[in-house]
Amino acid sequence: MSGDSHTLTVIIPLAVKQRGGRKAIISPGVLQVESRHDITLIKAVARAFRWLRMMETGRFATITELAAAEKINASYVARILRLTLLAPDVVEAILDGRQPEGMTLPGLMEGVEVEWGLF
Repeated sequence: MSGDSHTLTVIIPLAVKQRGGRKAIISPGVLQVESRHDITLIKAVARAFRWLRMMETGRFATITELAAAEKINASYVARILRLTLLAPDVVEAILDGRQPEGMTLPGLMEGVEVEWGLF
């Protein structure tokens, strides 16, 4: 060793993995922590239920009024409000970070195909 005896260099191999619109740093072995909490999706679900509560309590009579108060597009408000129609177990999975791999806010805002089966 030459030079500074107080320097310690630690090399940790890392991989960058795309997670929705964000990147996650994944380290190998014991240090690997896999978090699937999609903060953008969680915030959107929370916002949707807050907006629904505001409309149900009569604070706002229409989506247009709510959008004006929030200073955002009424179409966006309507699309976010659709998240309140997700099944409770799906909402719980999103909040716990257990949502299916491909479930993202942009994907949910495009619409969800629903098949009704007859028994």
